[in-house]
Amino acid sequence: MKLGLITGHVVATRKDENLVGAKLLIIQPILPDSTPAGQPIIAVDTVGAGIGETILYVIGSVASRAVQHPNAPVDAAIVGIVDSVDCPRAGGL
Repeated sequence: MKLGLITGHVVATRKDENLVGAKLLIIQPILPDSTPAGQPIIAVDTVGAGIGETILYVIGSVASRAVQHPNAPVDAAIVGIVDSVDCPRAGGL
């Protein structure tokens, strides 16, 4: 799992039939200290996250299982909303 910040949403009126009804959100990957860590990605929301929230997301084959559509073309899925991060070490996890 990775940490991210929801920065926006994507509307796609035409998409794979396995994604019909799925909410697509833009995630900025972040480090535990909230600094950006890479390029933004688009993920399927499975937990009802919203813009401005810190989330946990998964990538790869685990993502398609998280959305409960093993045949869906999903590379990233949001699987949790973070309440807090406590990482006393410098440099992250």
